[in-house]
Amino acid sequence: MSAIDENHLHADPGIDGHHPHHPATAAAAGPMQRERARTIFQKGSPGRRAFVCPPLDVPMPDAEELLPKRFRREQPPRLPEVSEPEIVRHYVGISKRNFDLDSGFYPLGSCTMKHNPRLHERAAALPGHARLHPLQDPERAQGALELMFNLQGALAEISGLPHVSLQPSAGSHGELAGVLLTRAYHEDRGETRHKVLTPDTAHGTNPATVTMAGLEVVKLATNPDGGIDLDDLRAKADSDVACLMLTNPNTLGLFDPNIEEIAAIVHGVGATLYYDGANLNAVMGLSRPGDMGFDIVHFNLHKSFTQPHGGGGPGSGPIAVSERIAPFLPRPVVARDGDGSFALDFDREPGSKSIGRLRGFHGNYGCFVRSYAYICSLGADGLKDASEVAVLNANYLLARLREKGVAEHLPLAYGELCMHEFVLSGGPMKRALKIKTLDLAKRLLDFGFHPPTVYFPLLVDEALMIEPTETETKETLDAFADAIAQILAEAAADPEIALGAPYSTPVRRLDEVAAAKRPVIRQALD
Repeated sequence: MSAIDENHLHADPGIDGHHPHHPATAAAAGPMQRERARTIFQKGSPGRRAFVCPPLDVPMPDAEELLPKRFRREQPPRLPEVSEPEIVRHYVGISKRNFDLDSGFYPLGSCTMKHNPRLHERAAALPGHARLHPLQDPERAQGALELMFNLQGALAEISGLPHVSLQPSAGSHGELAGVLLTRAYHEDRGETRHKVLTPDTAHGTNPATVTMAGLEVVKLATNPDGGIDLDDLRAKADSDVACLMLTNPNTLGLFDPNIEEIAAIVHGVGATLYYDGANLNAVMGLSRPGDMGFDIVHFNLHKSFTQPHGGGGPGSGPIAVSERIAPFLPRPVVARDGDGSFALDFDREPGSKSIGRLRGFHGNYGCFVRSYAYICSLGADGLKDASEVAVLNANYLLARLREKGVAEHLPLAYGELCMHEFVLSGGPMKRALKIKTLDLAKRLLDFGFHPPTVYFPLLVDEALMIEPTETETKETLDAFADAIAQILAEAAADPEIALGAPYSTPVRRLDEVAAAKRPVIRQALD
């Protein structure tokens, strides 16, 4: 844990960290939030211990025999000297400072932060799942392999593509697998293609993945309706193009009605069509990427199928592919033998042209259990219901914001309706009320809401991207709309309130430039 550099923080405007003109903000901050944060090294007392070892009842070995001198410390390590209750309270206290989905509404656009059913957590915690060793012989892991095989089949049906690999361990990892598959496919045909088309609304991982795979990013423009500009696509689609990476619905929360024509243009020049599955939560059970013409799909099990995520993992990003891409899939795959047993097949097809392993083991198995439990508990009709409610909730929230008069300062960037998410433009708010999207986001923290995604996609001025998901109630959405309306009303009277926010969090607003230039990443030891 790093220390907090006070030079990176703005001065507190009030004696207890709250805006002096708004004592009501104090109600949002409990004692834990107002208490100054201290590291574990700043607690305890010399000589204090959480555990005292009993007297040694076996011969003491010579340290020289255990470890060569060059590897031994000259002085004991500097460790915190604290009691067990202090340790427990310290880390529990830190956990209470975090904002998470169990604490409140988390409308993070393009991330689908929805409720994770506790039933699925219990399934993943069963000893046969949680205590399964990754090096277990497949003959003694038949239940796990059967679950993985069935999950592959379910994902194939949901995507409309027949072949699935569970290996990728994140959405970005799935993207990389998809681009590597595309490259292998073209190389096998004796073609050298080095361009990948990505819309200017694409998720940031798309161009990063393309670059990592050694290919060139070519940006596509967005038309006035928020979809792919077909004229720009036709102009840039040529024999050098390996792939088009597309999210549908896209980051603006809009389903592209020209998807069949887009697929025809891309396939017409011999390229592949790749589906970024980050927004699958809007269409699962309603439409299938394979039916739209996509050759490769990656899933975010940790988004669409309620595997908890955040903080870097764990995640899971399986890929599904069409027949022509199947020979290049990573190996091994989970296969069913003729006798009904299951195995990890390293060469299912003679002459396989696999791109090889993507990781040491076969994926984050706990993610598979939770996601398969989610799919089984909902079934086909339930997945469709989840998508429909996700779209309904997004459009309801959009309508409530309009009803509250928010649209005057935060208009919808494109279109009139949306799918599972929508993007507002804070440009009018910035000009009329003198606060930026970042200020609005920071002030939302004082109302108990995690801010939506801000400043993305880049083509929207002062963008605010909101995804309510299907697991939030009408009352929660109403309260969120009320909070945004109240913040705008505050700003009309006194923009300094939002400019100084947040007031109720353990760490106030950072000087982000200073924090980036002079990061504090180590705890100073006295």
